[in-house]
Amino acid sequence: MVFLPDKKFGELPPIPDNIPISEFMLNEKYGRVAHQHARDPYTCGLTGQTYSSRQVVDRVDWIARGLAKEFGWKSNQGSEWDKTLAVFCVNTIDSLPFFWAVHRLGGVVSPANAAYSAAELKHQILDSGAKALFTCAPLLPVALEAASMANLPKSKIYLIDVPQVMLGKSQPPKVYKTISDILESGKSLPPVDEPNWGPGEGARRTAFLCYSSGTSGLPKGVMISHRNVIANTLQIKAFEQDHRDATPPTDGRAVYSEIGLGLLPQNHIYSLVVICHAGTYRGDQTIILPKFEMSSYLNAIQTFKITGLFLVPPIIINMLRLHDECSKYDLSSVKSLFTGAAPLGMETATDFQKAYPKVAIRQGYGLTETCTVVSSTHPSDIIFGSSGCLIPGFEARIMSAEGKEITSYDTPGELVVRSPSVVLGYLNNEKANKETFEDGWMRTGDEAVIRRGPKGNEHVFIVDRIKELIKVKGLQVAPAELEAHLLSHPDVADCTVVAIPDDAAGEVPKAIVVKSSSASSDDAVVAQSIKKHVEDHKARHKWLKGGVRFVDVIPKSPSGKILRRLIRDQEKEARRKAGSKL
Repeated sequence: MVFLPDKKFGELPPIPDNIPISEFMLNEKYGRVAHQHARDPYTCGLTGQTYSSRQVVDRVDWIARGLAKEFGWKSNQGSEWDKTLAVFCVNTIDSLPFFWAVHRLGGVVSPANAAYSAAELKHQILDSGAKALFTCAPLLPVALEAASMANLPKSKIYLIDVPQVMLGKSQPPKVYKTISDILESGKSLPPVDEPNWGPGEGARRTAFLCYSSGTSGLPKGVMISHRNVIANTLQIKAFEQDHRDATPPTDGRAVYSEIGLGLLPQNHIYSLVVICHAGTYRGDQTIILPKFEMSSYLNAIQTFKITGLFLVPPIIINMLRLHDECSKYDLSSVKSLFTGAAPLGMETATDFQKAYPKVAIRQGYGLTETCTVVSSTHPSDIIFGSSGCLIPGFEARIMSAEGKEITSYDTPGELVVRSPSVVLGYLNNEKANKETFEDGWMRTGDEAVIRRGPKGNEHVFIVDRIKELIKVKGLQVAPAELEAHLLSHPDVADCTVVAIPDDAAGEVPKAIVVKSSSASSDDAVVAQSIKKHVEDHKARHKWLKGGVRFVDVIPKSPSGKILRRLIRDQEKEARRKAGSKL
């Protein structure tokens, strides 16, 4: 049985497949809100610096001209893989205009996690085949180390401007060209050629190469086409159109628009598509913050009268824990909260609703491989614990472990989906492609049930993670990646990594280790050495904040598969005996 979205939640219009994302986002003929009626798309939450919608159009044009000259690129010549740029940067108001300028030239943007270590960034530079690296002054030391490891010369490193307040009294090194330099040079250069794409080219060409932790080995490059991003943007708009139409404008604008929070990392697919593309297409304003700090976050809400919060569960939990601090700020402008990247517990949602009764709490579900949103809570049918209803253009199946299709409600199985937003696949990884994609369908690796709500709508409930990814503050950690790294430590004979609940982060990794025969008998010394081994080579969210536990043997099935569920149950029992709150 194929589950389909309810047509009352909107219908997906035709999706253009012969234009780049930049054309779709900036040209009014493709349905975006008219520039004259749109709010300023991107505003710095620290300084108030802002660009109008028309200024963004100009900046994309000038940056594209400058990039064409800098790299010798032409928009209608060469493969997109000849024009791949890696981006390792905090959130900025220049990011999206820069991305679209690359797309304007037919290139690929590969955004990297700003929390990456040099080794992790090196992997992405090499795997993506990036021709240059765009970073920012606060991350320059890591970028330089990674570039050196990847044999990328310093002449191929560029800086994206960040607010001076982030730099203190220091100044960015003048030896590196900046986005501003490229933009200024572009103003005096001739326009680049208009993209001349035939039918289907937007569906074949990769626009973003985002890296997903996956379930094994190093992060995999997910090839996201121009049409994938365009499709999900239109899907989100169609799903929310009736709600927005029902809310009349109060400031003379032609359509209802929001002031949204742009705090989540712009390399993450949730932020990249839901906030930076769908929001801008609808004429919203996004207040950009480079990273999460409670005071700057609350001040931005108060100063800019933010109406829509896009968050992950750990930030929501922090707001509840620090309610007294939050009460010092005027948060009355907030009308909605949308959460994703990890499930929001019913208890947390209930507590937040009690603290902020006028805020509509919504939850969505999606993956990098689906180019974001699969299902979303409709404002007219909010059920805590639900990931909402399928959005227009998606089809879903629930499959049993034996590969049989489940046709009844309230029966768990793997969620398998099909949509025009499902990506092209993984870069240079046929094994993972065969395991994940088949005949247009994508195996999510998540266990779900379809359940009818009180209003008769079909809701998606995510009940477990077959893929075993650990979600730390919304960031993915693949146990297999950490396990492979731990096995390179001389004191580790065997190991596994499991998720441990954490109030602040949602989950944190914990290592279950079998010591090698040569290891010290002092468990504390060995545990500290293992932790440092991870901290020296992995991003902070992958550190073993859950600790290290030593065992005689890692429980495995007869086929050799690690019995993670059994290990998780053992951890729960140990915490229960220790008096921990589960």
